[in-house]
Amino acid sequence: MDLSGTGGPGFGEFGKLLLLAGLLLAGLGAVLWLGGQAFNLGRLPGDIYIKKGPVSFYFPLMTGLLLSVILTILLNLFLRRQ
Repeated sequence: MDLSGTGGPGFGEFGKLLLLAGLLLAGLGAVLWLGGQAFNLGRLPGDIYIKKGPVSFYFPLMTGLLLSVILTILLNLFLRRQ
């Protein structure tokens, strides 16, 4: 078994996978960070916010639905097998 990353299964392929996963997570984080500022994500109509005295409850219902639809469309476009 070759663990040098220069051919065959080993740490080379696993390293590429980790790098790709890290880049995807960083990209998703940047989109959510910048998107939250630019598009007011998290404060959409339909998000539930209740405050009673010192206790507050926030449930981003509409934001979650919107992100789910967008991610479903993107994943279907990019991961479609032919």
